[in-house]
Amino acid sequence: MPLAQGTSLAEVSDSNRPDGALDTLKLSVLGLPIRLNAYANILATLGAGGYLDEQLGLAGAIDYGSDHFTCFQFAYDWRRDNIENARLLHAFILEKKAFVKKKLEERTGQPVTRNIKFDIVAHSMGGLITRYYLRHGTAEPGGEPTWAGAEHIERAILVGTPNAGSANAIQELAHGVSFAAILPKYDAAILGTMPAIYQLLPRARHGPLVQTNKGAVRLDPLDPKVWEAHEWGLADPKQMPVLRRLMPSLTDEQRRTTALDHQRKCLMRARAFHEALDTPATPPPGTELILFAGDAVDTTATIRADTVGVWASGMGDGTVLRSSALMDERVGNQWMPWLKSPIAWSQVVFLFRDHLGITKDPHFSDNILYLLLEAPRNR
Repeated sequence: MPLAQGTSLAEVSDSNRPDGALDTLKLSVLGLPIRLNAYANILATLGAGGYLDEQLGLAGAIDYGSDHFTCFQFAYDWRRDNIENARLLHAFILEKKAFVKKKLEERTGQPVTRNIKFDIVAHSMGGLITRYYLRHGTAEPGGEPTWAGAEHIERAILVGTPNAGSANAIQELAHGVSFAAILPKYDAAILGTMPAIYQLLPRARHGPLVQTNKGAVRLDPLDPKVWEAHEWGLADPKQMPVLRRLMPSLTDEQRRTTALDHQRKCLMRARAFHEALDTPATPPPGTELILFAGDAVDTTATIRADTVGVWASGMGDGTVLRSSALMDERVGNQWMPWLKSPIAWSQVVFLFRDHLGITKDPHFSDNILYLLLEAPRNR
């Protein structure tokens, strides 16, 4: 993302635009074709349930004949502020409501007066955008949840969502990441330009970051002073060659000042985003929150600040801890035998799969189709 001083995160943009969910990735390694399914499985599951996908239909991948679309992919720029994307989700929902209303009226010849509501199936960060929109609609963070988005959503199904963040985000923002030997490394300064990754950082009260050479003292992952003191991410002097490519017209001093300013803005925005999501609140009647989470893969729980290495791990899906998906407030606090969470879950399903593998599990397919098509509604 571009960097600039004296501007808000929303004012900084580039020419990149989202173009649908990534269903399949085709690679060629040493001349051998490799096909990796990302969201192809979940799209196939919805198709098996009778959902007619707009993007697949318009692309000509499937001929639905005269049937109108009943399934829509919300494509969003996953680099950008999740609050900004929640506003885009609102506009998207209004557009699709008008489309469905028109099609129903064409078929019945009668005006549609009832409120048309949607079910949302959201994986990973998409679940955070969904929860923010449900709670606050298009409003800026601050104040109690109004549940403005609940007017348009009946059942929100979150899959592998890091409701309390992911410790992996600390490591990736601090030192960059390489997802595979055949793929290039993403430099810390590149990832550090993306506001949404900061919003995946875990909560300080859950103890995800410790200074081990000082007796395991807890640090706040959202404190800009911590990032600058440890020279992580955009505060790392070794990232200057990357900053020179990102800001070719500035001096090194100006580049560092701009980078630190952007890092602070992203961390402050992430704190406001977290506070907006963490206030305990019960959704209004007729809106349900359902969770699918991994519960059997070793997952990073605590990071050592001195090495940015793993200090402790727990059960989850390899990316998101079970406790994070639940937003379990017992972590780092007084333990009790029953769940304490600010999220009023209607139902929770655990699967022994990894972060993306959850959507490929046959138990997931069976349960999500039941929830969408057969489960009684609280109307």
